[in-house]
Amino acid sequence: MHASTPTAPATNELQDLFGDRFIAGGSELDRVSRDESRYEPQGPALAAVFPESTQEVSAALRWANRYGVKVSVRGTGTGLSGGALAYAGGLVVSLERMNKIVRIDPVNRLAEVQAGVINAELNRAAAELGLFFAPDPASAEISSIGGNIATNAGGLRCISHGVTRDSVAALEVVLADGSILHTGARTLKNVVGLDLTSLFVGSEGTLGVITAATVRLKAIAPGTPRTFRASFTSIEDAGRAVTAIVNGAQTPEVLELLDARSVQIIEAYKPSGLPSDGCALLIGQFTGLQAEQAANDTAELCRGYGAAQVVIAQDDSLLEARRLANPALNAQGLRVSCDVAVPVGELAEVFRGIERIAEAHGRTISVVAHAGDGNLHPTVEAEDTPEGYAAAEVVIGDITRLALKLGGTISGEHGIGLVKQAELPWQLDEATLHTQQMIKYALDRKNILTPGRGI
Repeated sequence: MHASTPTAPATNELQDLFGDRFIAGGSELDRVSRDESRYEPQGPALAAVFPESTQEVSAALRWANRYGVKVSVRGTGTGLSGGALAYAGGLVVSLERMNKIVRIDPVNRLAEVQAGVINAELNRAAAELGLFFAPDPASAEISSIGGNIATNAGGLRCISHGVTRDSVAALEVVLADGSILHTGARTLKNVVGLDLTSLFVGSEGTLGVITAATVRLKAIAPGTPRTFRASFTSIEDAGRAVTAIVNGAQTPEVLELLDARSVQIIEAYKPSGLPSDGCALLIGQFTGLQAEQAANDTAELCRGYGAAQVVIAQDDSLLEARRLANPALNAQGLRVSCDVAVPVGELAEVFRGIERIAEAHGRTISVVAHAGDGNLHPTVEAEDTPEGYAAAEVVIGDITRLALKLGGTISGEHGIGLVKQAELPWQLDEATLHTQQMIKYALDRKNILTPGRGI
């Protein structure tokens, strides 16, 4: 069904519902029409609304469903896949004002939050009770819990705690017709009915709008964390070291990799004494009472795989370089990024393949990776012109096909959105695509929720 253009009385109806939280133009509408992807909004939106409750989200979707208006859903706009971009004549539903931590239950290690709560703010509140929220995307200081859930975000701690789905106990979701749905339970075990919680986690706003969640918390490990940094003269050796670490007796909390180009760019952005004479930098952290021994053992393992220099610290300082990667790469003009994942045992091969692709295209490619779970973020240098971006997109396509060839996936954590929509048939067969589309149709008959993206 094609979206329609509401009449002035219909638009006034929505404005009456939201008052000064209804925006129909200007810089504020432009702000919430965008995300952090390299794509532009698909046209000027009709309006944006800023609900403060699930009931108000329900009212907005009932209105959009009645008039066949396309809806884009936005948390804080940190997504990289184009999933939150506005539609021409569409409605932007921004959840940024739904930012209350409703309750933290330390006994059951649960937190009840609205979708707009910032990841790091929940962690700071939980830390006062000796707890933490495990999902840790690099954008944790600015990304929302609702956005993390909608994209099934990953991050630095996935190797030890899994992705966001593994920390979600229950959801409150508004369907396209305005119906309010509750999934999951506060219990550790629950096998009642279909697992709708997992269905909505990672659905990227295509099946419903997540307005609130009950998420699982974990106890902060006792003892002092130990962070290590190992410099390798061969990125393939670093990849082999990662495989050995992952298969070892001690699982690190974090295991990240930066290639030589990324290290140079980060050091130029904010000098901190990173070694610049190697090909790869492996950064990891251990927590718990055995952290010191685990870090020392891993340092020896890295030396055995050719590490030229290994440093161990008693704080998070060595991780700062990894968190600076995105702003540093953006400042350098490496604008076209990719999100792929491969089996950990294929890391050495995927790094070799990316080097071959860079040589074949004559393009600079930098790679940062959540190495412990095989999730890579190659970024291609591109001139700020349509031709430059198009050439970089060809390189990204080759990297994505390489990942699939090695048994990987086209997205490890950023999601599909608009950016990767054309790549879906590369990974999913026709029957799988059809099944996803049928689920979408069952929940959104008029196809108003994030149409043409995600699935």
